[in-house]
Amino acid sequence: MATFKLEPLPFATDALEPYIDQQTMEIHHGRHHQTYVDKLNEAIEGVDELQGKSLEELLQNLDNLPEAIRTAVRNNGGGHYNHRLFWEILTPGGPNQPTGEVGEAIKEKYGSFEAFQKAFSAAAVARFGSGWAWLVADESGELEIVHTPNQDNPLMEGKQPILGLDVWEHAYYLKYQNKRPDYVAAFFHVINWDVVNEKYLQVKA
Repeated sequence: MATFKLEPLPFATDALEPYIDQQTMEIHHGRHHQTYVDKLNEAIEGVDELQGKSLEELLQNLDNLPEAIRTAVRNNGGGHYNHRLFWEILTPGGPNQPTGEVGEAIKEKYGSFEAFQKAFSAAAVARFGSGWAWLVADESGELEIVHTPNQDNPLMEGKQPILGLDVWEHAYYLKYQNKRPDYVAAFFHVINWDVVNEKYLQVKA
């Protein structure tokens, strides 16, 4: 029996148009994300000590995993976690500005939302090849923008992501081709800042 499963999207596949197109969403969620889930389950099948472990527990303790499956869990467990968070923080018609305490923290850290947007976009565009851009928070509420390669994520470095942007080509190439900056700009139209704020408050709790 599969340990992990692919949850349905919290919105219709065409709900993020025109910023993220329906075909990309269908392929990205239904094929790419499903493959990560399937391969993660294959990797941990029959490894008794890993049964019942949460995704977070696996990714935060990669060095303790059996060496034979460590890379598979890193890549596919990371892919599952990253995409699961990505879908959670997307929404059609969301507020264009951060809400709640995370909004205040962004202003305090970066001076303005526009300055944060510029810094986050720069990190997303600067990520060479495939990877992710992240906003992370610590227990004191301190924010940091980071980017990671492939399907790595901040959990692997002991940091807690509250916002993530997939900059693999499969996330945007059908609509934006090689124009990653245009895709990054479009992302800011579909962020669910209410969910980001909830994640921020959970880290601080």
